[in-house]
Amino acid sequence: MKIPSFPFVGALGVALILCGGAPSSAQEKKAPATKKPVAKFNWVSPIPEAKFAQLKLPEGLRHATFQSPSMGMEVGYYIYLPPGYEEPKNAETRYPVVFHLHGGRPGGESKSINLSRFVDEAIKAGEIAPTIYVFPNGGPMSWYNYPQIENASGEDVFVKELIPHIDATWRTRGQKGRGIEGFSQGGRGTTRILFKYPELFVSAAPGGSGYGPEKVVQEHNGVESENVVFSPGYNTWDLAAAYAKRGADRPAIPIMIWEGTKCFNYEDNLKFSAYLTELGIPHELLIVDGVDHSAVRCYEQRGSELLKWHQANFAKAMK
Repeated sequence: MKIPSFPFVGALGVALILCGGAPSSAQEKKAPATKKPVAKFNWVSPIPEAKFAQLKLPEGLRHATFQSPSMGMEVGYYIYLPPGYEEPKNAETRYPVVFHLHGGRPGGESKSINLSRFVDEAIKAGEIAPTIYVFPNGGPMSWYNYPQIENASGEDVFVKELIPHIDATWRTRGQKGRGIEGFSQGGRGTTRILFKYPELFVSAAPGGSGYGPEKVVQEHNGVESENVVFSPGYNTWDLAAAYAKRGADRPAIPIMIWEGTKCFNYEDNLKFSAYLTELGIPHELLIVDGVDHSAVRCYEQRGSELLKWHQANFAKAMK
């Protein structure tokens, strides 16, 4: 079988592919010529303390680690704790939690922590209830299980290890107060995970997702590029279909797809939305006019709506 490849020029083309996107919808059926991941990766990768201080991020944001049972090593993550979390009067209070899956490949827990500013501002303004946000490390292949690389089960580490660790370590509400979102490569991961494990979440919002490359994976029996091959069926399109086939007894989960109109993934997000409609999977669209491939700029314009949407789903789950 001839393995498809994307013609691309320069570092920008590489960056677009690694962020989970494709240069244009016209190329959606050609696989990007992604090189085998060689970028430096570590399951614990905090920002150096001096640089972290310069970023002036919210006081509630901190780095933490846990011991991975499957890998026998430490895994890092950033966690935002809302104002009042550590006050004695709130010692018994439990909070909803949103897991934000970063973009890019390989993983790194600091990649999306700038979004904590928007969460902090919304809480302090009284727009949303105090909420914990977690920014995990996606592993060498960012949210995929990839046995070809040692210690590269990013999905399993997140779903089967990090989530239980967060619930055991921090005062969360558990499943009834648990949401997931992500952008770009993290949007791809969010989509795959929400359809594989819908019972774990009450709110799911994939953004800026590379559904074009996911289509390539589907149509080429798991092949994304010459050097990147996943298991057949391990893609957003097939997993959505498998979820739909579960019928009326499948766990219902609110889904919000968010995307900027200037993003190179925009058309493929509309196609995936239409596909979900064909499958009978309810979902909403949050379209951010004039914004390119940027979670931060999406949050600047419409982030308040996304934050409130999660809150509404948490409130429904608690009734």
